[in-house]
Amino acid sequence: MHEGAITSQIVENVLREAEKRKAKSVLEVHLEIGKLMFLNPEQVRFWYQMLTKNTILEGSKLMIEEKEGVVKCPKCGYQGDFKYINDDPAFHVPTPTLNCPKCDGTVEIIGGKECLIKKVKMLI
Repeated sequence: MHEGAITSQIVENVLREAEKRKAKSVLEVHLEIGKLMFLNPEQVRFWYQMLTKNTILEGSKLMIEEKEGVVKCPKCGYQGDFKYINDDPAFHVPTPTLNCPKCDGTVEIIGGKECLIKKVKMLI
């Protein structure tokens, strides 16, 4: 359910920027969301539609680009995709254990946790 909270922050930031620029309406909002943010794009779209009603964002297109997760292994130096370890599916953790596909060591996340407003198209 964190999609609602994050989408609310996105909408607030776009509204604030549109207000600064005295925009009449917002036509498009382009987001970049890393897969390791664990945001469901369809839920983000749902919340976006709900939160933009009766604002200058209402009816605007929401474009979402998903970015893959990228990790780096301090043990062997590997950088790239990863293995996801989930020992018990009953637990939902914000950061799962990620293992190196080369040496099975624990890796650090270096990409895929982004949630960025990349571009906003406004009518001024």
